[in-house]
Amino acid sequence: MEREELVQLVLKRLDESAEAIREQWENPTGTHTRHFVVDDLLPVDVARQIYDSFPKDGNGFFSRESFREKKRTSAHLNQHAQILGDMTYAIQDARTVQKVSELVAMTDLEPDPSLYAGGLSMMFQDDFLNPHIDNSHDGQRDRFRRLNLLYYVSPDWTLENGGNFELWDEARRVPKTILCQFNRLVVMETNKLSWHSVSPVKAQVPRCCVSNYFFSVNSPDHTDYFHVTSFTGRPEEHGKRALGVIDNALRTVVSKALKTGRGKDQVNKTQDLS
Repeated sequence: MEREELVQLVLKRLDESAEAIREQWENPTGTHTRHFVVDDLLPVDVARQIYDSFPKDGNGFFSRESFREKKRTSAHLNQHAQILGDMTYAIQDARTVQKVSELVAMTDLEPDPSLYAGGLSMMFQDDFLNPHIDNSHDGQRDRFRRLNLLYYVSPDWTLENGGNFELWDEARRVPKTILCQFNRLVVMETNKLSWHSVSPVKAQVPRCCVSNYFFSVNSPDHTDYFHVTSFTGRPEEHGKRALGVIDNALRTVVSKALKTGRGKDQVNKTQDLS
């Protein structure tokens, strides 16, 4: 499956789902964060090929583990099967960006070939991602993060497997759970209040995802702001909530002063959008 074929398949499915996408985006339920879901993004055999290409032992992936999260990621696409890079960049393709821009009525979206904080994601049993808002900017701090695009490819994933995507209310008390169903694309806006998380994985098989972000030079609310990826605990995790306030503030101060950022050393250096 060539990259151009993947682009055309994605565009076709987005076109077929255009009415439903606009309805979901304009009328979010269970959360204030605008988002949409597209099922059956690719033919089943293609989606299965993408899943089969993930290294099931997580080899070549960078491991993150703290009170905030436990997961593995990789933006070094040249170290993995070609179809993983091709699918990532099919979503980054200018035509896909333009189509998504039209569907969500954002006119200045741009892809990020460096895959700062994006790329491939794997989560194993007991992995998790606590409620958080994403880093406000790209790696160079030239553009604001605007959309998070998540394509899930683990077959036969059920709600009982855990590892499901969650969008929270502003108080981070009640989540809307979105099953990370096989062959499902989830797109959400990112801003100061778009709290989201991944519930702890219970399954003994890996949760595999192709992750992308779109950026723009204009901020979501037309103000100039900056924050690091900021975490809190779940409603029952009072200690993590208190620790998160201090941790987020300290990391933001350090990041501003030193112009450092989480994952800047893990970006994709090939940046192949061709």
